[in-house]
Amino acid sequence: MAALRRVSVHLGRVCRCSNRIIVSRRNLSEQTSSDESDKKESTERSTHFGFESINESEKTGKVHEVFSNVASKYDVMNDAMSLGVHRLWKDRFMQVLDPLPGTRLLDVAGGTGDIAFRFINWVKEKEQQQRKATPGAEFRLNPLETDEPASTPEFPSAEDYLNTEQRADTSDTDGKKDSKVIVCDINQSMLEVGKERAKKLELEDDVVWVTGNAEELPFPDNSVDAYTIAFGIRNVTHIEKALCEAYRVLTPGGRFLCLEFSQVSNPLISSVYDLYSFQVIPVLGELIASDWKSYQYLVESIRKFPNQEEFAEMIREAGFRMVSYDNLTSGVAAIHSGFKI
Repeated sequence: MAALRRVSVHLGRVCRCSNRIIVSRRNLSEQTSSDESDKKESTERSTHFGFESINESEKTGKVHEVFSNVASKYDVMNDAMSLGVHRLWKDRFMQVLDPLPGTRLLDVAGGTGDIAFRFINWVKEKEQQQRKATPGAEFRLNPLETDEPASTPEFPSAEDYLNTEQRADTSDTDGKKDSKVIVCDINQSMLEVGKERAKKLELEDDVVWVTGNAEELPFPDNSVDAYTIAFGIRNVTHIEKALCEAYRVLTPGGRFLCLEFSQVSNPLISSVYDLYSFQVIPVLGELIASDWKSYQYLVESIRKFPNQEEFAEMIREAGFRMVSYDNLTSGVAAIHSGFKI
């Protein structure tokens, strides 16, 4: 009997132990399921919107809202924030590009037309110089002629652009390629401002305005000679995708040129710049554009953008060669260059 009691006690302990194991396994299974659920939720990658962390899927919409808000005062604010220095930066940008007649330029995130207008004037000046050197030479800036009816949308979609492009004759009878400038921007409010400026400057027939995302450009491979983007690439969600798209649409030998805010290395200048950026620019945004929040974002987005060396490496990783950069105003901005070779 004593032996039976010992066996019974032992079996009871085994049962209790087994129950604990079963419960433990059930708890472990539930915990694992919970962890997998949490992991799944966390797989939606985050990105920055200024200093705020958001889901990647949210950024395009938030940036679109910012530029819709500031579009009408964008150029005025650029002058106020930089004390007009941005004009000198963009002039230098065009000097570095130094386009020749016949160049097909794609200016991305260039809604208000600052770079496009400089390109047109630069190429026309080059043509005048060539005309003086070669009497009888003819210049024509082809903005993409079309026989579309008047009901065509003001800013063509990807499909509209490609269909028109296939029909357009962009060469002179002697085989010379026409110059062309295409402004591509994801924000129609910015494009509307640019087109209105073009009318005032009497350049409305010289520019093609296309809505499009820098990460998914609505243009064929190897279709443009130069790709420019000024103060726009830091606002895209995936910078590496935008760079790869730039590489894709450029012809072999084509040039990528980017003007963007960067990092100031001098500690004294950096401290003054930070003070001005965070304490003055949002106030100007409120006073001039009645929009503190958007300009707070713009200031913060500059600080989240890679420094000069990091961005240069990203350009190389996209496939570009002969990558270089030039600092402007002690690194407040920088011009990055690369070639598709």
